[in-house]
Amino acid sequence: MAASATPEGAVERIVIENAAIATVDANDTEYASGYVVVAGNKIESIGAGKAPEGLANVVRRVDATGHLVTPGLVNTHHHFYQWITRGLATDHNLFNWLVALYPTWARIDEQMTYAAAQGSLGMMARGGVTTAMDHHYVFPQGSGDLSGSIIRAASEMGVRFTLARGSMDRSEKDGGLPPDFAVETLEGALAATEETVKKHHDASFDAMTQVAVAPCSPFSVSTELLKQGAELARRLGVRLHTHGSETVEEEKFCHELFGMGPTDYFESTGWLGEDVWMAHCVHMNDSDIEAFARTKTGVAHCPSSNARLAAGIARVPDMLKAGVPVGLGVDGTASNESGELHTELRNALLINRLGAHREAALNARQALRLGTYGGAQVLGRATQIGSLEAGKLADLVLWKIDGIGHASIADPVTAIVFGAAAPVSLSLVNGKPVVENGTLLHADEDAIARSTREQAQRLARIAAES
Repeated sequence: MAASATPEGAVERIVIENAAIATVDANDTEYASGYVVVAGNKIESIGAGKAPEGLANVVRRVDATGHLVTPGLVNTHHHFYQWITRGLATDHNLFNWLVALYPTWARIDEQMTYAAAQGSLGMMARGGVTTAMDHHYVFPQGSGDLSGSIIRAASEMGVRFTLARGSMDRSEKDGGLPPDFAVETLEGALAATEETVKKHHDASFDAMTQVAVAPCSPFSVSTELLKQGAELARRLGVRLHTHGSETVEEEKFCHELFGMGPTDYFESTGWLGEDVWMAHCVHMNDSDIEAFARTKTGVAHCPSSNARLAAGIARVPDMLKAGVPVGLGVDGTASNESGELHTELRNALLINRLGAHREAALNARQALRLGTYGGAQVLGRATQIGSLEAGKLADLVLWKIDGIGHASIADPVTAIVFGAAAPVSLSLVNGKPVVENGTLLHADEDAIARSTREQAQRLARIAAES
């Protein structure tokens, strides 16, 4: 995508000055007061003090006094459609929760997924997310173009986006959890996934939309769909995503059905590798972590959802020590009703400190790295986003930290991780403003609230009548 330009063909610039900056680069470079120059859709320069003199075609100067600038947050696991089934089955574990909600989810249609995607994306964007992803795996027959509706919502919101085109073909009659009417056939799922990749995936450096191949989970997908899905992804040159090792019930399921644990099962089907990332990975032993590290398989850590469903505490410190790429995920908003990623920075740190490593589990800067560069690694975009460096894409956030909630916290990074959710004064994606002063620029929040409420009520009526 070409950078925006003046009539003379020169690149337009945005200059941000007087900000605390956490670059999250390889050296964790920080500036107590510094500048960022954005040229077109890329970061041109960054450093301490004032921006260079004599910059041409400066279309905007931002005095960022009282703000921390960070890379935009990167969400690595979500289910947008669940925005319209929030607040249900609130006292269930994962398997019981899925059994309770699958019959309702299997009634979704294009109008519902579009509204739910708007709600999910809007909540994330106004909270500092610049790259979102959606793992969508429920495709009822006759429901319309669900993938297209989700991609359209992301494009309209202005965020960078990865659609993980999911699928399920193991229903109740085959020993799985989804109802029989809620799954696709093996052939249908593979064909639809390939069509989605070919229609929507952009492999360019500054791509706004990418697609991954994403069969749902071991308990909703046949072995053949996993194997052929992996072959399809590698033939098309896209990434692979699924759920893994989320609960003790899943561990038991895999041993009973396949005679091995989830990690060994995934390896036997071609599902470990540097082009793969998995959600949750809560119940991982030393051998599992070593396998992920050896193959550079990524993890989407979802602390709030794991707690909501009583799944357990993922061994994130051990994964990081072993060299496993780890990012953060909201997960679906039927198991994380807040729908925000910036709260996951805090929850990742706090929940992991309840584990074996206690206060040494994670610190504020490690938590920020999980939500930025770690997420970029997991999505395969670490050369493009996830840190503030010259030449990278201009996806960045200005967090207001001089208000009542943060002004007395000594360190800026500690303020946004340990403190209350910091307001977003400005969010740039691809060099373009998406949020200003906590408000979405490309969407009407009140209209989205009305639409999501109406679609939630409509879905509940349809499910009750079925």
